[in-house]
Amino acid sequence: MAVQFTTLDNDKRENSKMSIKFNREAYTKVFDDLDKFRDYCRFEGKVFNEADMYKKDSYVWQAYGKYQNYLRAKARNGGRNFKPRR
Repeated sequence: MAVQFTTLDNDKRENSKMSIKFNREAYTKVFDDLDKFRDYCRFEGKVFNEADMYKKDSYVWQAYGKYQNYLRAKARNGGRNFKPRR
């Protein structure tokens, strides 16, 4: 995902160099996710480990995913408090 294409640029066939085209949007997404994950761990008192990011079997990443779903649902409902039906 990080390196999208690798091309060979020829300058007069004498000087050839490799150029790598980066997908800047992918980098931005990864680092934004890393910042959000770090802030979540800091405020919730969880152990922060960069290697746990995007690991589905990590309990910290699962808790972060549930927290993100909670925030998404809260925004979708407009922050309204619902009374449970009886």
